[in-house]
Amino acid sequence: MSDGPYLSIVIPAFNEEQRLGATLDRVLQWLDEWGGTAEILVVDDGSSDGTAELVKSRGEIDARVRLLEYGSNRGKGYAVGLGVSEAMGEQILFSDADLSTPIEEYTRLAEALESSHIAIGSRALPDSRLDKRQPLYRELMGRSFNLLVQALVFPGIQDTQCGFKLFRADAARETFGRRKIDGFAFDVEILFIARKLGHQVAEIPVIWINDEASRVDPIRHSIQMFRDIVGIRRLHRDL
Repeated sequence: MSDGPYLSIVIPAFNEEQRLGATLDRVLQWLDEWGGTAEILVVDDGSSDGTAELVKSRGEIDARVRLLEYGSNRGKGYAVGLGVSEAMGEQILFSDADLSTPIEEYTRLAEALESSHIAIGSRALPDSRLDKRQPLYRELMGRSFNLLVQALVFPGIQDTQCGFKLFRADAARETFGRRKIDGFAFDVEILFIARKLGHQVAEIPVIWINDEASRVDPIRHSIQMFRDIVGIRRLHRDL
C-alpha cells in the first residue's frame, strides 16, 4: 500500500456527461491544494451518453483520473464496489458525482478516521449545514427511509444515504467484499456489515447542497430500496 496513493476517490457515474467535467475540475484543483497523493476512479455504470469519453480525455491530461467501465447498467452499489476493489489508496472516499457534499469536507471525515474505521457524512446532525434543501416530499421520504432502517436493520445512525463516505482501505475491502446489493440500498448494507464485523463508524456533520438533477426515482427506487432493506438481515445471516 505504501507505493500507492494515500487517497482513492471513487465516483460512480451514470449518464453524468453534463456534470462530471466540473466535478473533476473541482476535485483535481482541491487535490493540488491539499498536496497529498491521490487517484480518482470514475466508475461508468453503463452510461449511454459521453461519460466514458469525457473521463478518458481527462485521464489523458491528468494521470490521477482513471476510468472503470463494464458496459451495462448494474447499479450504484455495484459501481462503488468495483471502485473499492480497484482502489490502491490507504483511504478510500466514495463521493457522488454531483458533489452535493463538497470535496473539502474530506478533512472532517479524515479527522474522524484517526479513531474510527469508517467516517460517513451526515445531513441529519445538529451541526450539519444544508445550504440548499431537497423538496419537502424528498425530505419526508428520506426521514421515512431512515425510520425504516432504524427499525429493521440497526439503530444509531441518523443518515445512511449521504453520498460521502470515507473508509480505511482494509475496512472498505472487508465490508464491500461481502456486499450483495447492487442498488441504492447498498449504503445501509455496507454499514450493517461493518457493524457486524466490529468496525467503528463515525457519523460526521457535513455541508450539503441539493442537486435538483437527482438520479433517484422517488417511486421505483423507493420500492426497490424497501425490498432490499427488508432482506439485509437474511442476506447476512452468517455474520
